[in-house]
Amino acid sequence: MAVNQDYELPCGRELDTVWDRLDEVGAGRADEHELSCPHCRTARESLLALREATQELVTEPDPPPPDLVGRIMSAVRAEVRRGQMLNLGTSEPGGVEVSEQAVAVVLRYAADSAGDVRARRVRVRTVGVDDGGAARVEVELTLAVRLGNGDRGQSLARVRELVTRAAAARVGLSLEKLDLLVEDVYEDGE
Repeated sequence: MAVNQDYELPCGRELDTVWDRLDEVGAGRADEHELSCPHCRTARESLLALREATQELVTEPDPPPPDLVGRIMSAVRAEVRRGQMLNLGTSEPGGVEVSEQAVAVVLRYAADSAGDVRARRVRVRTVGVDDGGAARVEVELTLAVRLGNGDRGQSLARVRELVTRAAAARVGLSLEKLDLLVEDVYEDGE
């Protein structure tokens, strides 16, 4: 089944390849790249959630579970869209561009690695260009916090630190503004 025929993950692997190998990886027959690549792992988790939610719709004759719509919407939001292109600026002739969606994937992964939080939506918006020609951006990051997390302030500070660092080190962008919005809580196992 073709998922999205023209989307390549930041690691260079096609999203269709990740979809086609879901069962193989799940059965313990992952290749070296699949074992170590954070981009493939994130895409695989989203695709598995989408497949599970779809299967529930197919097999569930009764009204859907209350969290099904939220799970489907999370998968839809994670659906890859190229979006606007951002100029990264360079001192060399020519230019380097990256899509807002690719930036959002990097920032989502950084936020998810903070622990006790999950990134829900990432919105990247260009607000100008700096002297070197690089895009200046504002980011709005919507999060869910683990229920019972007593250190929410520290968790959010860690998210802010990791996202800001990832924007600079992994993408080459400086954030003008980073808004963190907590819109949900989740329990372990969700």
